[in-house]
Amino acid sequence: MSERLVPVISLRDFNTRKEEITQQLINAAEHVGFFSLIDHGISTDEIEAQFAISKTFFNLPAEVKGKTPHDPTTNNGWEYKAQLRPSTGLYDQKESLWLQRDSSWPADADVPGFHAKTTTFMAKCATISDQVLSCFALALNFPPDHFQIANNPHEPDCLTQLRLIHYPPSENAAGTWRAGTHTDIGCLTLLFQRDNEDGLEICPGRESHSGFATSDVFTPVPAETGPIVVNIGDMLMAWSDDRLKSNFHRVRAKDVGISAARYSIAYFNQARREFVLQGPKKKYPPVTVGEYFAQAVQRNFGAMGGGGDAVAV
Repeated sequence: MSERLVPVISLRDFNTRKEEITQQLINAAEHVGFFSLIDHGISTDEIEAQFAISKTFFNLPAEVKGKTPHDPTTNNGWEYKAQLRPSTGLYDQKESLWLQRDSSWPADADVPGFHAKTTTFMAKCATISDQVLSCFALALNFPPDHFQIANNPHEPDCLTQLRLIHYPPSENAAGTWRAGTHTDIGCLTLLFQRDNEDGLEICPGRESHSGFATSDVFTPVPAETGPIVVNIGDMLMAWSDDRLKSNFHRVRAKDVGISAARYSIAYFNQARREFVLQGPKKKYPPVTVGEYFAQAVQRNFGAMGGGGDAVAV
């Protein structure tokens, strides 16, 4: 398996280094579609605290987790091994809790401090996202706040979500897919991982946001507590006239031995349903975010079976 490095980008002194950071982000987005952020403003302790909240929730009995049921019309709530992946024809081997600002949340009586701590964590994710997206707006010759307005989580039509994810330990699953090959439909994904809970693999190679072309070479991305692994989604690829790459990724079980439990947290910038997106060169006709999602779901889950999805790993 050949090495394909994920660039590491520091957000330290963001306001004074914005031009330099923008160049680094664009280079990563154009050539890899993934990058790792450090010096981003969320401490390792804060990340571990959010993972502790996640583990407390997933350790609850199913009937308690089920008090926040998954709603297929909004894609919010708790689901357990319920996601059928077109790329494999199998259900992903994980459970997850999808959350939006105004969706149903677990009660603090079941997970103490859940709402306040998770809301604070989401706000910090939004701040980091705004920084990255302002750089992309600058490089694409949009107004500086273009993507920030489009992804404002305080607007009632914003589709942005946080997803807490748990992969239970698996035996005799060498080489199988804990999460099958897919891309993210949305704009920009922030992924938090924990030390030694590996499995994420990436595979650059797409040339258009609606294509399924990919190479056969996947590269592992070691899990580490602290850095945020960020990837471009299909929507931002379309929004950039295919300049910024939304590439395939998966979570794979170990080739040898038992795959231990894996936890991850994903923050999806999915933009506002009524916001109209179109690239600076107008390669594609204008479309609302809601219309884009509907088209992407049909395209990705249709007969081609290539493996696009609105989820992270």
